[in-house]
Amino acid sequence: MRLNHITLIVSNLGASRSFYEKLGLKPIVLEEPRYVRFMLPDGDETLSLEVTGETPTECRAQLYLECEDLDEVCGRLRTAGLSFHLDPTDMDYLWREARLKDPDGHEVRLYRAGENRLNPPWRLPEGGPA
Repeated sequence: MRLNHITLIVSNLGASRSFYEKLGLKPIVLEEPRYVRFMLPDGDETLSLEVTGETPTECRAQLYLECEDLDEVCGRLRTAGLSFHLDPTDMDYLWREARLKDPDGHEVRLYRAGENRLNPPWRLPEGGPA
Protein backbone atom coordinates (compact mmCIF):
# COMPACT_ATOMS: atom_id res chain seq x y z
CA MET A 1 0.00 0.00 0.00
CA ARG A 2 1.23 3.49 -0.83
CA LEU A 3 -0.07 6.92 0.02
CA ASN A 4 -1.23 8.68 -3.14
CA HIS A 5 -2.34 12.05 -1.85
CA ILE A 6 -4.14 13.97 0.85
CA THR A 7 -6.89 16.51 0.12
CA LEU A 8 -7.35 19.46 2.46
CA ILE A 9 -10.68 21.30 2.50
CA VAL A 10 -9.97 25.04 2.21
CA SER A 11 -12.10 28.16 2.09
CA ASN A 12 -10.08 30.27 -0.36
CA LEU A 13 -8.21 28.49 -3.14
CA GLY A 14 -6.11 31.50 -4.11
CA ALA A 15 -4.79 32.17 -0.59
CA SER A 16 -4.13 28.49 0.09
CA ARG A 17 -2.54 27.91 -3.31
CA SER A 18 -0.15 30.82 -2.71
CA PHE A 19 0.80 29.47 0.74
CA TYR A 20 1.64 25.97 -0.55
CA GLU A 21 3.52 27.33 -3.57
CA LYS A 22 5.70 29.33 -1.13
CA LEU A 23 6.44 26.03 0.62
CA GLY A 24 7.81 24.79 -2.72
CA LEU A 25 4.94 22.62 -3.95
CA LYS A 26 4.30 22.72 -7.71
CA PRO A 27 0.75 22.73 -9.12
CA ILE A 28 0.07 19.89 -11.57
CA VAL A 29 -3.74 20.20 -11.85
CA LEU A 30 -5.68 23.45 -11.52
CA GLU A 31 -9.46 23.78 -11.76
CA GLU A 32 -10.07 27.31 -10.44
CA PRO A 33 -11.77 28.31 -8.24
CA ARG A 34 -12.41 24.85 -6.77
CA TYR A 35 -9.34 22.59 -6.90
CA VAL A 36 -5.57 22.39 -7.17
CA ARG A 37 -3.28 19.39 -6.88
CA PHE A 38 0.41 19.80 -6.10
CA MET A 39 3.47 17.64 -6.54
CA LEU A 40 5.80 17.74 -3.55
CA PRO A 41 9.39 18.82 -4.28
CA ASP A 42 10.85 15.39 -3.42
CA GLY A 43 9.23 12.05 -4.18
CA ASP A 44 5.99 11.51 -6.07
CA GLU A 45 3.39 12.20 -3.38
CA THR A 46 0.78 14.86 -4.02
CA LEU A 47 -1.39 17.21 -1.99
CA SER A 48 -4.76 18.52 -3.14
CA LEU A 49 -6.71 21.55 -1.98
CA GLU A 50 -10.43 21.70 -2.58
CA VAL A 51 -13.10 24.32 -1.96
CA THR A 52 -16.27 22.36 -1.20
CA GLY A 53 -18.42 25.09 0.29
CA GLU A 54 -17.94 23.54 3.72
CA THR A 55 -16.20 25.67 6.31
CA PRO A 56 -13.09 23.98 7.66
CA THR A 57 -13.81 23.15 11.31
CA GLU A 58 -11.73 23.12 14.46
CA CYS A 59 -10.77 19.55 13.60
CA ARG A 60 -8.01 20.42 11.17
CA ALA A 61 -5.26 18.37 9.58
CA GLN A 62 -1.63 18.30 10.60
CA LEU A 63 0.59 18.00 7.56
CA TYR A 64 4.16 16.78 8.10
CA LEU A 65 6.74 17.63 5.46
CA GLU A 66 10.24 16.27 5.88
CA CYS A 67 13.17 18.59 5.10
CA GLU A 68 16.79 17.47 5.34
CA ASP A 69 17.88 21.14 5.42
CA LEU A 70 15.15 22.28 7.82
CA ASP A 71 16.80 25.42 9.16
CA GLU A 72 17.67 26.67 5.67
CA VAL A 73 14.15 25.95 4.39
CA CYS A 74 12.63 27.86 7.32
CA GLY A 75 14.91 30.80 6.62
CA ARG A 76 13.81 30.90 2.96
CA LEU A 77 10.15 30.68 3.98
CA ARG A 78 10.52 33.57 6.45
CA THR A 79 12.11 35.62 3.65
CA ALA A 80 9.10 34.71 1.46
CA GLY A 81 6.77 36.18 4.10
CA LEU A 82 5.63 33.11 6.03
CA SER A 83 5.68 33.18 9.83
CA PHE A 84 6.17 30.31 12.23
CA HIS A 85 4.50 29.79 15.58
CA LEU A 86 7.34 27.40 16.46
CA ASP A 87 10.81 28.02 15.06
CA PRO A 88 13.02 24.97 14.41
CA THR A 89 13.24 23.19 17.76
CA ASP A 90 14.73 19.89 18.91
CA MET A 91 11.77 17.87 20.22
CA ASP A 92 11.80 15.20 22.93
CA TYR A 93 10.68 12.62 20.34
CA LEU A 94 14.04 13.12 18.58
CA TRP A 95 12.81 15.19 15.61
CA ARG A 96 13.77 18.78 14.83
CA GLU A 97 10.52 20.54 13.97
CA ALA A 98 9.09 23.92 12.96
CA ARG A 99 5.38 24.75 12.83
CA LEU A 100 3.20 27.18 10.88
CA LYS A 101 -0.45 27.34 9.84
CA ASP A 102 -1.95 27.60 6.39
CA PRO A 103 -4.68 30.20 5.68
CA ASP A 104 -7.41 27.83 6.99
CA GLY A 105 -5.56 26.89 10.16
CA HIS A 106 -4.26 23.49 9.04
CA GLU A 107 -0.98 22.99 10.86
CA VAL A 108 2.07 22.42 8.69
CA ARG A 109 4.98 20.83 10.50
CA LEU A 110 8.32 20.92 8.75
CA TYR A 111 10.73 18.47 10.30
CA ARG A 112 13.99 16.57 10.11
CA ALA A 113 13.99 13.16 11.78
CA GLY A 114 16.80 11.16 10.18
CA GLU A 115 16.88 7.54 11.32
CA ASN A 116 14.28 8.33 14.01
CA ARG A 117 11.59 8.87 11.38
CA LEU A 118 10.92 5.13 11.08
CA ASN A 119 13.21 3.69 13.72
CA PRO A 120 12.92 5.59 17.01
CA PRO A 121 14.38 3.85 20.08
CA TRP A 122 10.81 2.99 21.22
CA ARG A 123 9.73 1.37 17.94
CA LEU A 124 7.65 -1.78 18.41
CA PRO A 125 9.42 -5.03 17.59
CA GLU A 126 8.64 -6.73 14.30
CA GLY A 127 5.27 -8.46 14.62
CA GLY A 128 3.83 -5.78 16.89
CA PRO A 129 3.27 -5.67 20.64
CA ALA A 130 3.68 -8.86 22.66
